[in-house]
Amino acid sequence: MTKGVLRDLARPSNVAVHSDSALVGSVEVAVAKDDKKRAEKGTSLRRKSGLEALPRAELGQSVELAPWHVLHDLAQALSLSRQGAGRGLAEHWGSLKYSQALDAVADSYIQLSAEAKGIARDYKRLQSRELGQGFALALARQALLRRYPDRFVSFVSADVVIRAGWSKGSVGYAYRPDFFAEVWKPGEPSRVFPIATTGNHGGPKPSYSQLAACSAHVEAMHIGAWNETPCLVFSTEFPSEGPVTVHVLHARGEDGWLCGSPEHPLRSVNSPAEKGNMVPGIQLPTRGDRVPQSEPGFHVQSEDSAWFQHVVARTATAGTTAFAGDGATTARYLTTDQGSRRYDAGVAHAASGSVQDAAYRLLGIPFVGTDHVFRLNNKRVEAFSGVAADLFALLSAGKAEEYRSEIYARRGTWPGQTWDPNWGGPVSIQEDGTVLTMRLLRLRKSTSTEDAST
Repeated sequence: MTKGVLRDLARPSNVAVHSDSALVGSVEVAVAKDDKKRAEKGTSLRRKSGLEALPRAELGQSVELAPWHVLHDLAQALSLSRQGAGRGLAEHWGSLKYSQALDAVADSYIQLSAEAKGIARDYKRLQSRELGQGFALALARQALLRRYPDRFVSFVSADVVIRAGWSKGSVGYAYRPDFFAEVWKPGEPSRVFPIATTGNHGGPKPSYSQLAACSAHVEAMHIGAWNETPCLVFSTEFPSEGPVTVHVLHARGEDGWLCGSPEHPLRSVNSPAEKGNMVPGIQLPTRGDRVPQSEPGFHVQSEDSAWFQHVVARTATAGTTAFAGDGATTARYLTTDQGSRRYDAGVAHAASGSVQDAAYRLLGIPFVGTDHVFRLNNKRVEAFSGVAADLFALLSAGKAEEYRSEIYARRGTWPGQTWDPNWGGPVSIQEDGTVLTMRLLRLRKSTSTEDAST
């Protein structure tokens, strides 16, 4: 049975996508309904205006994915989530616990498994939120790469980035995006898209209300000119019957670019990140001699764009090294406010934290990283997450700029297979050189390294 689960994780299937004018209309109705309730209570909520359907060329009505790819995206999204004292163990389990949650039907659609449908209500909420993140990031990558075929797409936790520049408690605003997508090319300005994600088990109608709520979260971050930040909002529906369906809308905008300025040029990602002292609030456009006004939220203005680009890139790099289990290198790429000391404290054993102490050859490529052993249907399995060995050498040496240039140059060259017969389990390799894989536990001669091809 466990072998069947591993095979199912690697099986490509389809994810249903809903993004059309009917969805836009339904979300607008949900927004109006919520705004009316708030007005009756004497409150209001600022939302992103101009949400619209994605162009058909960017996603269409379905996207082919293997469940293991979704769990890979989720695992990386949680790599800096600070879910527990166990660090790597807690954060890796955030994705691995869903190893039996999805059924991939060949030539059909991904849907919830019978096991996933039967969990308790509180866990269903967590399941829909976390799996929703995985599906959202997997689809956001495809959409943005089709929009920007000459660029690379990286994702980073918005909360971790915000902690680098805005002091805790200074903003006093609960709304914020879940992630930033950095669309970048070596030596050129990046463009950043705020992303809000969520999910539900209740059908299409709850997704309309969730997307309405997401519109407030992405509106909390402005990058550049007022109301010109592009964004993406997702609500993933996990029905008891039928396919997993991702409802998605986006907003256009002319800004989101991080160009730097003559006074504050873009910096090498190799240089340490500086603590930001960002002023809370979003600056509204000024009119005449009036005193500038602001709204609650976060605003990256032109003079701050070089700092923001630098922090976003370094934080994304930290997420990669945390995914591979190297706490000391992760600490190097984070500021103190982002929690660098948490990763630099040192860990005694892989059972209590994440330790970069494993090496495998997968689909012919050497990787280094960290592994965990747990039971799946009463069988012991081992899961490994890591980075290509030569790329990890760059990261551990502090050469993040060289790492980014290298992964950009290797776009489209990584193996696309989802199963490694020598390893004996599902494999997902991303364009950033990271890998996530799992198999039935094998007895080892060495506790630290093994060549999966032997």
